[in-house]
Amino acid sequence: MVLDIKENKSKSTIYVPDIATIKKVEKLSPIEKLFTIVFDDPKKQEEFSFRPGQFVELTVFGLGEAPFSIPSSPNNKKCFQLCVRDIGNVSGALHRMDAGSKIGIRGPFGKGYFPYDKMRNQNILIVAGGLGLAPVMSLIDYILEDRKNYKELNLVYGALDPESIIFKDRVKEFEKRKDIDIHLTVDNTDASWKGNVGVVTKLIPAIECVPEETFAVVCGPPVMYKFVVKELEKKNLRPENIYLSLERRMECGVGKCNHCHIGDKLACVDGPVFSLWEIRNLKEAI
Repeated sequence: MVLDIKENKSKSTIYVPDIATIKKVEKLSPIEKLFTIVFDDPKKQEEFSFRPGQFVELTVFGLGEAPFSIPSSPNNKKCFQLCVRDIGNVSGALHRMDAGSKIGIRGPFGKGYFPYDKMRNQNILIVAGGLGLAPVMSLIDYILEDRKNYKELNLVYGALDPESIIFKDRVKEFEKRKDIDIHLTVDNTDASWKGNVGVVTKLIPAIECVPEETFAVVCGPPVMYKFVVKELEKKNLRPENIYLSLERRMECGVGKCNHCHIGDKLACVDGPVFSLWEIRNLKEAI
């Protein structure tokens, strides 16, 4: 399966959002919601293409815009989804919106994406923390839709507590499948939790992998990156096969505000996904 990516050739519209409608709102956790979105222009919806790991800029009219990664499958041409945490002015306003509300969308943005093409016929280890599960969901779905072309698939996911786990229904679906291994953990437990307790790095040593045939993907709170990388390096994974999403550094999307500056890289333009080989010497990165 090869993604048909149609590049946006119109330079005059890069700063102008397209009008879209929120079709569905789902509560994923106490502070996260999943928004299903469709462009008002059917032609725009049909042409909208993205790669796993890219992002869009969402506009709340009269207030501002903010960047969000796309967790839905790139093969779904009928709609796309955004997982949003209620943490700022734009996201807070979005959380108060209902189905039928109008928003603006620019993008997709980002040259860097999870290299699903290089990962074919390889083992894949995905390590996510908290909201970091959202950006990798697009990759997981893409792999599962083309499952025969990939080897072992492991997902290691950690959340603050059981209530904070996002995509609970999807995770339960994954656990029933035989072609993906799920490893869950929480920092703080409750009476209902019967699984692992502790940080995600505790689960990595038990996962067997062949270094020369394994790609790793990491996405989550910045504080977890260096510890996860250390565990992956203990398994002798190649730095060029370890990919990290710096999606929390995304800003304007086009490299004009310079807020996503990391050494000689711009997360919005060059990323938000980078290999460890590309950024390991940039102190600001991890």
